[in-house]
Amino acid sequence: MTKSNAFYAQSGGVTAVINASACGVIETARKHKDRIGKVLAGRNGIIGALSEELIDTSRESARDIAALRHTPSGAFGSCRYKLKSLEESRREYERLIEVFKAHDIGYFFYNGGGDSADTCLKISQLSKRTGYPIQAIHIPKTVDNDLPVTDNCPGFGSVAKYVAVSIREAGFDVASMAKTSTKVFIMEVMGRHAGWIAAAGGLAAEKAGDPPHVILLPEITFNEKRFLAKVKRCVKDYGYCAVVVSEGLRNRDGQFLSEAGSRDAFGHAQLGGVAPVIAALVNRELGFKYHWAVADYLQRAARHVASRTDVEQAYAVGKAAVEFALQGKNSVMPTIVRKSNKPYRWAIGSARLARVANVEKLMPRNFIDKEGFAITARCRTYLAPLIRGEDYPPYKNGLPQYVTLKNVAVKPKLEAFRP
Repeated sequence: MTKSNAFYAQSGGVTAVINASACGVIETARKHKDRIGKVLAGRNGIIGALSEELIDTSRESARDIAALRHTPSGAFGSCRYKLKSLEESRREYERLIEVFKAHDIGYFFYNGGGDSADTCLKISQLSKRTGYPIQAIHIPKTVDNDLPVTDNCPGFGSVAKYVAVSIREAGFDVASMAKTSTKVFIMEVMGRHAGWIAAAGGLAAEKAGDPPHVILLPEITFNEKRFLAKVKRCVKDYGYCAVVVSEGLRNRDGQFLSEAGSRDAFGHAQLGGVAPVIAALVNRELGFKYHWAVADYLQRAARHVASRTDVEQAYAVGKAAVEFALQGKNSVMPTIVRKSNKPYRWAIGSARLARVANVEKLMPRNFIDKEGFAITARCRTYLAPLIRGEDYPPYKNGLPQYVTLKNVAVKPKLEAFRP
């Protein structure tokens, strides 16, 4: 077998554990130097390949690469940039082939969500069309947990843990102040179309009266009258009401309650904050004093409270991606296969990218209770193992210690190109 270099890049919103996948890729590739030369990382995702901004990861020490496992965010930079069809973006695809040829790249590892799976699929199709050999492997990552086929997505477990911990702690705070102050607390979490993250907040409620008392999911059309009645009843019964709301909450017309009117680079609606909308409604109609919070980047950057299960799975899919490539596989994605719930056991499987790209996995209706404001026992059984275990980063002077790579660039060999 011929030896060639590998290209690795991170795409879309980063997570607390995407660098663990990078660690898995690089450490595994280094164990197969007879087959893989260097791992060249794209600076800022696929844009790094188009602009020939490639990072030589061989310049990083084994210690620093290992430290990626406990470092949040994207070590090489990420991007929201979606390649269109081969016909529409011919110039960009031709550029990719030029860069791959110039740097002897024969392996393509793209670490991201559904749009990244689509890009990876197109790269494999490009390889067939041009005759240039590229093995394209997609590495799953998304806090939204909305990739199909795989049981769950690396990145989700840690966000789920953060949300469950945060609403439990905030619930204690609100309960202590409710007699004379705040009656309603609203925490907004990510989730444009799928409510997995909001649902994870439900893990904090182990018995009646525990927060969150209300979960607002994008899968359930928002009914203002029913919601207000629920909040009023909770305040009467428990003295306060804690709410977790997904950013993708929609009204009966299918409109986001929080849509800001703009769109991101993937064409997704840019959401402007649903928590203040819900808070204003509660105050206007019920008169309760409220507080609201938007978890935003905090939920996906919180490596200090990452799920050990999530970290291990993130590393495993990075490792498996390299192993798949060495086995000759192409246009596939490593998946997580749940073997049992009690005890929780999982293994690595694989899925063809044609089954993954541009497909969203929403919450099944039997994961949501009849009222539409809480999760079911079936959902709890699914979610609970994903947040288990602690994997603390090293601390110094009271703060977590993360690594910043040198990110030494490879000398360009081609003329400049503007994506």
